[in-house]
Amino acid sequence: MAPKRPKGAGAFPKAVDTPAPTPPDPATLYAALDLGTNSCRMLIAQPKGSQFHVVDSFSKSVQLGHGLESTGRLSRGSMNRTISAMRICREKLRRHGVERMRLVATEACRRAINGDRFISQVRNETGLDLEIIKPEEEARLAVISCAPLVSVNTEQLLVVDIGGGSTELVWIDLTHVPKRERPRAIMRLHAGFKSDPGPFAAAKVVDWISVPLGVATLRDQFSDVEDDAARFALMSWFFEENLEAFAPSTEEQSREGFQIIGTSGTVTTVAASHLGLKRYDRTKVDGLRMTSDQIDTVIRDYLSLGPAGRRADPRIGKDRQALIMSGSAILQALMRLWPTDRLSVADRGLREGLLYAQMSADGVLEDTPF
Repeated sequence: MAPKRPKGAGAFPKAVDTPAPTPPDPATLYAALDLGTNSCRMLIAQPKGSQFHVVDSFSKSVQLGHGLESTGRLSRGSMNRTISAMRICREKLRRHGVERMRLVATEACRRAINGDRFISQVRNETGLDLEIIKPEEEARLAVISCAPLVSVNTEQLLVVDIGGGSTELVWIDLTHVPKRERPRAIMRLHAGFKSDPGPFAAAKVVDWISVPLGVATLRDQFSDVEDDAARFALMSWFFEENLEAFAPSTEEQSREGFQIIGTSGTVTTVAASHLGLKRYDRTKVDGLRMTSDQIDTVIRDYLSLGPAGRRADPRIGKDRQALIMSGSAILQALMRLWPTDRLSVADRGLREGLLYAQMSADGVLEDTPF
């Protein structure tokens, strides 16, 4: 006898309404916007433990510094592109109801004759208040963004931020900080390189420098050199020449307990190429450690590809193919000079530093080890 068909068999189940996610309370949100020489980037986030959770983000290549090297001015086209991007940021901030924010501009606006006038134009046309920050603050924010990547075994730390218009390097001594306190000691630098750390063991900033050469400005310096390999060699040599006065490069350093962290599109692109990623994956790149040999292999591959091959490579793309070589020239020069054969890759930078600084100052981050 055939089994009886149970009641309701074959009937469609009742639809279950999935509740829409509850939007975050605007009172818990922070925003950070970084307007650089090449890109306009923004994060909206809320604190979560000792870190933060990203609620929304924006990134667009605006090439604000295009032509700046030759004219000393921001061009009308560059400013219009940037203001269009800033309008998108304004709408995101309004939609989320963000009240706590820092919106900063860096090297292109610092150097341009009409930088201040452009800041006023942004305010008039978008209602957003950009502030042009000094090189020291830019370096400090890059450092604290990398705090979670600092090893507890690190005694000497170098943080390198390769930007579009400048490159910041900060050398920090952690030898007098207890091991488990070292990442938190870096975070406490949000108050300044020479601030009183109170009762806590302090990270000592031995030296720092802001070199007015980033991926765009270094590229523009040698735009008249046609040979790809020769241009790369000249850029690397020229950048190294600009580091002569930086303390760590003037004397022999111990390799023990030394860590170098690199943060920039250059570093993350090189890491993605090393991993052979077909699509960029931040979780695989952020925190990756690469050897000098691995970095050199990627750079040699870039050179062998040539401009056309780099333009066709999905990990580089047509917009970054020229910039990746000037960035790689900077990176290779640094790895030659430093007493380590490993680089920690950081997919983080000024925006993350701005968020950490705001949240840390407000005391909303939990004081737990990273």
